[in-house]
Amino acid sequence: MEILRSIDEMKTYSKKLHVDGRKIGFVPTMGYLHEGHLSLVKRSHQENDATVVSIFVNPIQFGKGEDLACYPRDEKRDLKMIEPFVSAVFVPDASEMYPEGFVTFVEVGELTNSLCGRFRPGHFRGVATVVLKLLNIVNPDMAYFGKKDYQQFRVIERMVRDLNLSVEIIPCEIIREQSGLAMSSRNVYLSDKENGDAAVIHKALLDGKNDVLNGEKYSSKVTNHIESLLRTAESLKKIDYVSVVNPYTLQDVDTIEDNVVILIAAYFGNARLIDNIEVDKPAHE
Repeated sequence: MEILRSIDEMKTYSKKLHVDGRKIGFVPTMGYLHEGHLSLVKRSHQENDATVVSIFVNPIQFGKGEDLACYPRDEKRDLKMIEPFVSAVFVPDASEMYPEGFVTFVEVGELTNSLCGRFRPGHFRGVATVVLKLLNIVNPDMAYFGKKDYQQFRVIERMVRDLNLSVEIIPCEIIREQSGLAMSSRNVYLSDKENGDAAVIHKALLDGKNDVLNGEKYSSKVTNHIESLLRTAESLKKIDYVSVVNPYTLQDVDTIEDNVVILIAAYFGNARLIDNIEVDKPAHE
């Protein structure tokens, strides 16, 4: 496993792989890896000749007062976890990715205005910018993104389509703890009590999905039910949103006539947790 820290090294390595006719899979991460990340890495390993993982805590996607300074980091641990499945790891410094005078950013329009974009101004500009840079540097054939960050996945998918990038974006299913809590690097912020309480997020999503499948047409009734369930958790600090949206536009749906996604963002203790569930309406309706 090669550990590459400069953009030139990464580009040279990728170019050689392509010259040798090898197909490259790519998994971008911010490190402090868990089984969710590892599921993406393993899938890439199965589907490609070589897998590249990036580990980079991207400063421009963090807003004022967010957890950039304390975001969990453990490079040695991360490298050991992925070594059996990875050909190279790209680990640049912020100064390498954003040299002095950097002024170019990527905006992805309406997809970034709702949900987390409403509560984290500039977040998706930072995400889209770093992902575009990474895709240009690594030049993969396939790139893997977990659907826990559903809005991020749709934003990246649209950016790739709109900018005619030659990479296939592969969405991967959410990996959960035994309690149902979606795996996240930020789960490390949770106390044992908060971690246990946060399992209500997935349970509430399942209840919301059942409401829809049992014929509930009004999103407001679904979201009210979910919020009432979330508020039973002692560790709940704040709900940013519970939303029922169109899977592609991410716009709120008032009356549920077709497939939807239900999304939650809520604070348990100091950890902002996000999760979602896709709801496919029965074909006979």
